[in-house]
Amino acid sequence: MRKKKIGILGGTFNPIHNGHLFIAEQVRTKLNLDKVLFMPDYIPPHIDQKSAISSVDRVNMVHLAIKDNHNFGILMDEIDRKGKSYTYDTMSALVRNNRNVDYYFIIGGDMVHYLPKWYKIDELTKIIKFVGVQREEYDNNSKYSIIKLNVHKLDISSTLIRNSIKDGQSVRYLIPDEVLQYIKEHRIYE
Repeated sequence: MRKKKIGILGGTFNPIHNGHLFIAEQVRTKLNLDKVLFMPDYIPPHIDQKSAISSVDRVNMVHLAIKDNHNFGILMDEIDRKGKSYTYDTMSALVRNNRNVDYYFIIGGDMVHYLPKWYKIDELTKIIKFVGVQREEYDNNSKYSIIKLNVHKLDISSTLIRNSIKDGQSVRYLIPDEVLQYIKEHRIYE
């Protein structure tokens, strides 16, 4: 029996946007993954807690963004754990509990040079595969084994979306319509 191939796209998703979805879909198709799981952070180790909205709102927005795509799912491990999470801890538990799955952890090409600073990175690279999504201008040489994929990248950031909403600018077509509706209904980022 062949092992399942599952992609993991972790992030704060504050908010999730079409760039996240587009990258996940490109990686899924290029690597023939069975599924891509979006893994929202509860409190990422590198983020100022005050700058992130509640995990409940972020998870709700991810659910809305992916609900019509059966190739996408959500992984709640870091949210359920509460507190700061490290990728090594989360992925170790997943690998231990799902021996019939190969995990592909998706990171931006610009993040590759930060890998040496990740908690237990040497151990982590032994249990999962890293996928570095890049455009040609990134120099993402690394001592770690990374599957490098050239992907088209939509020039969208969560910061741009938050600032645009705060400034009363339209973010239509940058985020899924249902996510935009959720943000408006809950008066997030105003």
